[in-house]
Amino acid sequence: MNNPHCQLPDHRIATEHFHPRGDSNELSDSSSPTTAELTACLFFSPDDGRIWLNDQRMLLLHSSSFGALRREIIERQGLEQARGMLTRTGYSSGARDARLIRERWPHADAAAVFRAGTHLHTLEGMTKVEPLHFKFDADSGFYEGEFLWHHSCEADEHVAAYGTGQDPVCWTELGYAIGFVSGLFGQLVVFREVECRGMGHERCRVVGKTAEQWGDIEQDLNYLNASPTTVVPRADIQSDNVAGAAPLPDSEQPLIGASAAFNAATQALQRVALTPATVLVSGESGVGKEMFARQLHQLSRRRDGPFIALNCAAIPDNLIEAELFGVERGAYTGATHSRPGRFERAHGGTLFLDEITCLSLAGQSKLLRALQEREIERVGGGHGIKVDVRVVAATNIDLRKAVADGAFREDLFYRLNVYPIALPPLRERRDDIPLLINAFLKRFCQEYGRTPMGLTMRALKVLLRYDFPGNVRELQNLIERGLIASEEGQAIDLVHLFRNEQLPVDAYSVDHLGGLSPMGLAANDATEKPALLQSLSQLDADFSIDGLESRLISEALQLSSGNLAAAARSLGLSRAQFAYRLKKHQRIHSD
Repeated sequence: MNNPHCQLPDHRIATEHFHPRGDSNELSDSSSPTTAELTACLFFSPDDGRIWLNDQRMLLLHSSSFGALRREIIERQGLEQARGMLTRTGYSSGARDARLIRERWPHADAAAVFRAGTHLHTLEGMTKVEPLHFKFDADSGFYEGEFLWHHSCEADEHVAAYGTGQDPVCWTELGYAIGFVSGLFGQLVVFREVECRGMGHERCRVVGKTAEQWGDIEQDLNYLNASPTTVVPRADIQSDNVAGAAPLPDSEQPLIGASAAFNAATQALQRVALTPATVLVSGESGVGKEMFARQLHQLSRRRDGPFIALNCAAIPDNLIEAELFGVERGAYTGATHSRPGRFERAHGGTLFLDEITCLSLAGQSKLLRALQEREIERVGGGHGIKVDVRVVAATNIDLRKAVADGAFREDLFYRLNVYPIALPPLRERRDDIPLLINAFLKRFCQEYGRTPMGLTMRALKVLLRYDFPGNVRELQNLIERGLIASEEGQAIDLVHLFRNEQLPVDAYSVDHLGGLSPMGLAANDATEKPALLQSLSQLDADFSIDGLESRLISEALQLSSGNLAAAARSLGLSRAQFAYRLKKHQRIHSD
């Protein structure tokens, strides 16, 4: 594309796995991803109040509540501003679904992948999408598609609030179509609503073309772009490296997350970073306290200075003073040379003291003096050494309780607790689990030279509901274990991830009738249900395949009152396939 304004607003999705051409007329109903496969990606976890579509959290929202919100936005922001906000909201949703399809079915037929958006949009309840036709050729930059939208939620809510008008009103759904197709096509595909229920039409009709094919798309772009500058969402930050480069060590891995709990912690970190204040980081083991401390250092004015870490639990009480403050030669037997301690080594930078509660009361007293005086004295030394150090302390227990129990000095607690940051456990930031899985997979694939197919749906569902007593560190270990245990090119499944861990109880998924059923039932259908052949034999000892087919065709015709198209749909056949079988059995009976 030559027009620099026709870039995708926020989401860029590679299309290297897809064949560049496709035509809906050449599609088979059995082409993956099918409706059943997409439905299996939707599951409910009622115990913790979450609904997931693959790795994206979803919501069940009253249509009337959506309508009320939409109306308030219109009345407060005006029609044009509201249209832009809702279009961009839909665009973001469509782009995320495009990423889901691309990552879940990387080798699927391109036309089937594009069709999957119609199934997902229908599954998510906004509207029933009926593709009339679509055709595309990525090499030449051609896309053309036409779709019908039945029962549009947005149109219904708009009509309920304002009645019918002269302009189309399905802004969120239009944004979804643009986001999904553009995300897969790799360049901007603009959809326009040429008929709309909000205008009094029986149903909505939309047409999609590339920017060049439309020509003038300035108005469309105004709704897609909130501002001239593009801001990459924090959720898009990944631990990607340049191809062929060495993976980043743990100490340099970026913070990854988009959940509210994670964002609250990072915002607190950003507020205090440029100040000289002492910071106390609290959180369970494995939540990433040292990574937060390193990020704090990188954001501070001391970023060019050293970052020195000490795990207080790893140093015996009789050596902690030497580790912190250094040793002069001859201070004790074996001290054959002088050496600086962690405070001196951190001069001009940041000293991170992990598991601070493991310091003895004597060690706490000396640390308090160093913080107050900004001066240390080596073991065996006779003079003070000025140090310029920012201290970040970390604990995985309640320091106030430790003070009350007499295990931690109260005056040191207040010296350290200038600016506390509490890091949430992973079970309280489940929305970050997919981001972390993706980052760890990329990292370990690069380290081990592996190319797995990702995680099975079953494995992903369990990880999204697992409590992670070891937090982010445990998730990292599970992904590394799964990669090692799985075969090259094979999807990582439960058997590769878990050994003796306590797995969560079954959640619920959508069954073939649209209801909720325990996820375990679908996996165990073969063992829990009697064999089909056995069931049929019990009904009719003399049954045959031809007889069974004839009976199904006859019953389908009766239930549909002779409507061939409806009868064909009830059996999963095309009208032509049904008519062929009907004529075959009529001929058999006449003979």
